[in-house]
Amino acid sequence: MSIFGIGIDVVEVERIASSMSEFGDRFASKVFTESERSYCESQNRPAIHYAARFAAKEAVAKALGTGIGKDLSWLDIEIRRRGSGEPEVFLSGDGEKFAKVNNLVQIKISLTHAQHYAAANAVALSGG
Repeated sequence: MSIFGIGIDVVEVERIASSMSEFGDRFASKVFTESERSYCESQNRPAIHYAARFAAKEAVAKALGTGIGKDLSWLDIEIRRRGSGEPEVFLSGDGEKFAKVNNLVQIKISLTHAQHYAAANAVALSGG
């Protein structure tokens, strides 16, 4: 395996909380999958978990070198939790196609958050 790309992102939790408050479901459904929304809403402080997932999606897009836009949408990237609590990345749609074309075998992700900030880094690994 070799490193295809790396990405990092930091988000102000208040920025995401403000977007959630101002745009509600319209924002949430554009950026987060139903599974991600369900998880975040089940937490004591949903905004901090939304912010961490937002940062994770940005970090993944940077690791892939595509950014969010024409080649990759917010909903093509899903951040899930394993039973151990470890986050993992699932790609669908254009993200899944990009991964196949570029022989990506795994994307490692790490999330963190504090009272005012959430951050994530991602490493995309190729098979050859």
